Amino acid sequence: MHLFHEATFLLVEDDDDHAYLMRRAFARHQAAERLTRVSDGEEALSYLKGEGCHAGRTLPDIVLLDINLPKKNGLEVLRELRGTPGLEQQTVIIVSTSATEEDRESAYKYGANSYLVKPVESGLFQDLMDLLIDYWGKWNLPPQSS
Repeated sequence: MHLFHEATFLLVEDDDDHAYLMRRAFARHQAAERLTRVSDGEEALSYLKGEGCHAGRTLPDIVLLDINLPKKNGLEVLRELRGTPGLEQQTVIIVSTSATEEDRESAYKYGANSYLVKPVESGLFQDLMDLLIDYWGKWNLPPQSS
């Protein structure tokens, strides 16, 4: 039985090593095909809005959003999402190395659904990813689309 019957994820991550670890975790859960990656804030917004080369894309169920991104940081992406018709309720999980109170407060102020700090140790990082995939992919029940 697959954990991800319909859940899809957009990973917004510029660090190739972190993206690799996340992709590996999804593969362990037989869900690698449910993870799409973009590597900067502008591309994330283009993808989510279905603009340019992302026209016709399927909107992901969950966005895994880093804060420290090139072009537009994750907080700017989150703030713009919440002001975009049709994307205001998009599930966004911040997954960042930043543990600052300022970043956490801003993320929740702009409507983040969760804020997770990436552990430095790779074993703990994998544990975090396993828990994230299990919770958001299996246990969390979002509202049905209309």
